[in-house]
Amino acid sequence: MLVIEDLSRRFGQKSAVERVSLTIERGSFVGVIGRSGAGKSTLLRLLNRLVDPSAGRVVYDGVDITHLRGKALRDWRARCAMIFQQFNLVGRLDVMTNVLMGRLSQTPGHRSLLKLWSAEDKAMALSALEQFDMAGFAAQRTEQLSGGQQQRVAIARALVQQPDIILADEPIASLDPRNTKLVMDALAKINRDYGITVLCNLHSLDLARAYCNRLVGMSAGRVVFDGGPLDLNDDVSRELYGLEAGDVVEGERVEENRFNTPAVYAA
Repeated sequence: MLVIEDLSRRFGQKSAVERVSLTIERGSFVGVIGRSGAGKSTLLRLLNRLVDPSAGRVVYDGVDITHLRGKALRDWRARCAMIFQQFNLVGRLDVMTNVLMGRLSQTPGHRSLLKLWSAEDKAMALSALEQFDMAGFAAQRTEQLSGGQQQRVAIARALVQQPDIILADEPIASLDPRNTKLVMDALAKINRDYGITVLCNLHSLDLARAYCNRLVGMSAGRVVFDGGPLDLNDDVSRELYGLEAGDVVEGERVEENRFNTPAVYAA
């Protein structure tokens, strides 16, 4: 169980996250929703300790994550894998090597520098790629792949870390609808098949309702909604997004698209 207690992060006079308290059950798929600048990305980075909190704490299985240092912190980041919007892959390296980088925390430094990966590590990486239909690209340079393919490589890399939690920071923001579905299906598969807890920042309410069993809505750094997909009604959507999501104008529903501009659908 992941427990977040009065977690805050300030940058100068600006509060990016303000006194957030949540309990995340093991094996859940949680969508974090809200406008750009609501504090979603900062919250995930606080959990992974890429950003240190100004106040509050994060506890996982009784261990206070906010006080970890050195190897203990590196081990936590391996157990709490991060998937980024911009993939964070090394384009000039092949797909297999990029996935194997997920094993760095469990591989001696001299072996990883010389690319002396164990047979077990290679088998694990290839198995992860096969699960997301990417095994055929194992020897290809990553920079030659499409955005959706690169994101699936990033998910495979996270999986070989053997994490307890995966944090996905707007993983579909730059993808077309087909690749959006492939990436979200991949995250859902990890959650379903391995019981790995997933926290995923999303703009699309339709995707959040379709894939997540719990939604956490943020506004101005605070949690303003916490409930199931069916609890996310028009009133809550208006509070989170205004006219950018969930509102109805002359019989048409407005949803936020991936370019952060209103797109109109028949209600």
